[in-house]
Amino acid sequence: MTADVVIAGAGPNGLMLACELSLAGVRPIVLERLPGRTEENRANGLVGQVVRALDRRGLYERLSGSAEPPRPSPAFVFGAMPLDLSRLDDNPMYGLPVPQWRIEQVLEERALELGVEIRRGHALAGLAQDEDGVTVEIAGPDGGYRLRARHLVGADGGHSLTRKLCGIGFPGVTRDDSVSRGAHVTVPADLVDPVTGALVVPGYGPIPPFMHHRTDHGLFVYAPFPTGTLVHTTEWREDGGDQPMSLDELRRSVRRVLGADLPFGPPEGEGPHQLRRLTGGNTRIAERFRDRRVLLLGDAAHVHSAIGGPGLNLGLQDAVNLGWKLAAEIHGWAPPGLLDTYETERRPAAERVVMHTQAQSALIAPGPEVTALRALFGELLREERTVRHIADMMSGADIRYDLEGTHPLTGRSAPDLVLETPTASVRLAGLTRTARPLLIDLTPGAALDGALHGWHDRVDLVTAKGQGGLPTALLLRPDCYVAWASDSPAPGAKERETLRSALTAAFGPAR
Repeated sequence: MTADVVIAGAGPNGLMLACELSLAGVRPIVLERLPGRTEENRANGLVGQVVRALDRRGLYERLSGSAEPPRPSPAFVFGAMPLDLSRLDDNPMYGLPVPQWRIEQVLEERALELGVEIRRGHALAGLAQDEDGVTVEIAGPDGGYRLRARHLVGADGGHSLTRKLCGIGFPGVTRDDSVSRGAHVTVPADLVDPVTGALVVPGYGPIPPFMHHRTDHGLFVYAPFPTGTLVHTTEWREDGGDQPMSLDELRRSVRRVLGADLPFGPPEGEGPHQLRRLTGGNTRIAERFRDRRVLLLGDAAHVHSAIGGPGLNLGLQDAVNLGWKLAAEIHGWAPPGLLDTYETERRPAAERVVMHTQAQSALIAPGPEVTALRALFGELLREERTVRHIADMMSGADIRYDLEGTHPLTGRSAPDLVLETPTASVRLAGLTRTARPLLIDLTPGAALDGALHGWHDRVDLVTAKGQGGLPTALLLRPDCYVAWASDSPAPGAKERETLRSALTAAFGPAR
């Protein structure tokens, strides 16, 4: 075998998977058809539980430039309607306003530190599978060649060649009844309210930053990101034309949407800057995420509206879910069916994103009936439980994998613990950067000492003192989802048996 895993695509999802595999002792080779990182600004930040996932790999500090832990956002938006998150005791909506090109840069730097080989200008051209592996045909700068790998992962986007070569269907819908335009611009300083940060459009009035603003004629967004101010519009039943996108075109669109002119100029600085037009969109989920030794990741497996910014939240968590399972398969200790749980766990997450992005698209559409629906929905958003439900859904905090066990945390992402170890106080994120499974023993006197007999090669033990109100013991998978938990000061024989069952289910039998 030339490589353990070949990954087609060096976007954020493919690079994240490469990092996860390398941490698990697997040799990936990443293929990217483009000769260099794209400067196209496809996304403007990270939203949801993915921020915590990156924090738990030590990547949040690199992206944010701060040693402080992530903080949830006090407000967000759903279907161009404001969500007041400040009243939630445990707000799950984390945000990190970092452009996608920077995310790719940091992930590539980390992958290279871990010894990942990235071949730019090398494109997947064909594949053939057998019982032992995959033969990957590649078109490189110097001609075609082949690689032999145990597995191939297609992280090659919505038009995935990997998916097509495997004959995997991509059912869904394509819509062409909307046109979205976006560009980085400069806005006169006197149009920005110094107290609220709102954009005061002459002849229209104030528009809050980052909060999608719906009118009878379309959608308008003013987003003053640290990397540059973005203005965005969406219109329905309007032809985008075939001429190159321009700032004048965006000005005309703003006029149609708001009924007023917004003076703005070209962006400052070297960029990269966004200037793009998108017509319609796709909502699709692959018929299956796996074809024997080939797997699909991110947009290759699912595409949907970008409203609410769920794409990287979904795709990067796909990568963290798949990485340790694929590594376990390669190392030979994966229990039967473990790799198949990649799809059974992540498909429902994709379906949920499709559901709430379609619902948001319906809420921003034109028409008096939609205006009435929004009025009703606005009443529902006054209820804290409604805000909680939507915040959990959009962030991915409501995900609960179907794992054995009755503890409320089983199958859920681990809470942000602060542990008192014999040497220091440490956050959970400081213990998970190696992507190793952890048994965290917070019982008095380390009552679970010896519970990992037969699993020490795969699972690490952490003994510490925890905070009040937390479980006394937690078994965490590498993706930081809870495989087992206990509230007992000294877990007895029955609970120890359920712990061994959870260890076997996730990490194979003792040996």
